[in-house]
Amino acid sequence: MVKYVIAEQLVGKEVVTSDGFDLGKFVDAEVLESTGKLNALIIEPNVDSEFVNKLGIKGGKLQVPYTSVMSVNDFIVVDKKGL
Repeated sequence: MVKYVIAEQLVGKEVVTSDGFDLGKFVDAEVLESTGKLNALIIEPNVDSEFVNKLGIKGGKLQVPYTSVMSVNDFIVVDKKGL
């Protein structure tokens, strides 16, 4: 059974890697106009994290490909390899 989540419910959720690095908070999503499919998560980065500072941050936001999302529950867990 597919469970649908309203994006509004995700705003403010912590985004972490599968090995525990805090990436920041979910603020928005990028959707492909042509298909309506979710393309990426837009994250307000945790600037105190050394790991986050090593990633390419564009315009003050971090984009995480949707294909890297492993689970959504209390936290949004992403695969670090996909970053």
